[in-house]
Amino acid sequence: MAALPSKMFAVIQTHDGYSDTASGPFIDDAADWLAEADLPVPAPGPGQVLIKLRASSVNPSDIHFIKGEYGQPRVKGTAAGFEGCGDVVATGTGAEALQGKRVAFIAAGAGAWAEYVVTQALMCIPLRPDVSDEDGSAQIVNPLTAMAMVDIAKNSGEAFIVSAATSQLGKLMCSLGRDLGLKPIAIVRRSDAVESLKALGAHDVLVTSDPMMLEKFSKLSSELKPRVFLDAVADQISEQIFCAMPNGARWVCYGKLSTETPALTQTGQLIFMGKQIEGFWLTKWMTSTPPEDQMRVVGEVQARFADGRWKTDVSQRLPLRNVVTGLADALKKGDGKVIIAP
Repeated sequence: MAALPSKMFAVIQTHDGYSDTASGPFIDDAADWLAEADLPVPAPGPGQVLIKLRASSVNPSDIHFIKGEYGQPRVKGTAAGFEGCGDVVATGTGAEALQGKRVAFIAAGAGAWAEYVVTQALMCIPLRPDVSDEDGSAQIVNPLTAMAMVDIAKNSGEAFIVSAATSQLGKLMCSLGRDLGLKPIAIVRRSDAVESLKALGAHDVLVTSDPMMLEKFSKLSSELKPRVFLDAVADQISEQIFCAMPNGARWVCYGKLSTETPALTQTGQLIFMGKQIEGFWLTKWMTSTPPEDQMRVVGEVQARFADGRWKTDVSQRLPLRNVVTGLADALKKGDGKVIIAP
């Protein structure tokens, strides 16, 4: 095996801790939060692996994080980025089984936007050879979240609701719901997304700019009785949808795309209709779900990417050395993923 370099290029955070903003996963200039740096190549400790990056996907959570709006504090001077894929080039004690394998990973302690990444072996998934690097780089955050949340929905009736349905995650949930015989109700901002989402598997698609949207949803709610709302937006329209859902409805928030703080207008429903508002965080799912259930979900995710049922829609490929200057513009290209590669 070739000797590892002593230095690596990385895109690092320039702030610590949390901010007092809630401006959503949008940026005008990445240089407000990120900088380029040459760092020492890290050494893996017990239970850890060192990964040579092939590709990293950019998720809304990455943008919330670098802005200090995520549920974990930033550490100034460390690399940004949560998710990617690459080759394990060194291992610590107890992680030797992953040596030489191509893996999808979640960065824990050192970010994915660097030429080399150290993370826990438990945060790695060996990839099938028929899964591409781009699909591998987006193999965990969105697909596992889709599988886990649709699992929640399928135990609560035949229909469920998905907001921000044109996102990569929204598309995955619509197609998975259809394949499981469910009826996803997609909520979108643009009318031009209606037919494509129906083709992917949405049973109905409602457009938030339609003045009749809530009336149309109320009718659907009476007919289909969706009891799970998988929501990445969390705005006042989300609250109105929740209020129009039947007894026992669950509003499951897994993101915050809107900067609006919704008011709860019918809190009595929580008491008298048994409704619930809750959150979903994939990290908690990964650390609390039994290994056999995780392996079932991981196997199904990889099979879907390998046979083409799922794919990563890429809006732009961005070299690692262009992230600080080019990320803001790349994020405006469309609904697909920005993929970062060394």
